[in-house]
Amino acid sequence: MRKASSIVAIVLGIAMILGGLTTWIVVSSTLADQKIVVSEDADCLAGDEVNGPFSAYCQAKVIDKHTLNATGGKRYAELDRDDPLRTLAQTSAFLQASLFTSVVAFGVAAMAMFIGALFVLLGFGIRDVDSRIAALEAPAETTEM
Repeated sequence: MRKASSIVAIVLGIAMILGGLTTWIVVSSTLADQKIVVSEDADCLAGDEVNGPFSAYCQAKVIDKHTLNATGGKRYAELDRDDPLRTLAQTSAFLQASLFTSVVAFGVAAMAMFIGALFVLLGFGIRDVDSRIAALEAPAETTEM
């Protein structure tokens, strides 16, 4: 049972690491394909290409800043239905949500890789314990004969 548990943990861990890494690469390359650059007036990573969690977060924050400047500090839901700035606020909210979703995807991918590494270590730990138990049991079997 211990041997099967160790194999399952190691295989599951490797699958989680590969899944997390694949997700990270796909989200990163999809963002990079958009050719977005963090605005020069951003509070962080100004001028950086948006292709990772930090640059996506910084761009989302600067989009919010620009939108609030354009709408006089009002958000989409605060603008009158016939206000021409409402479309701008709606587009801004959509862009921010998309960028924040990529930040969450990076976080989930990193968590999957971390948990996968823990599973691999757990699997090797179970394997080590199993071999130590087998070594302790082996001399006892030999002396009983």
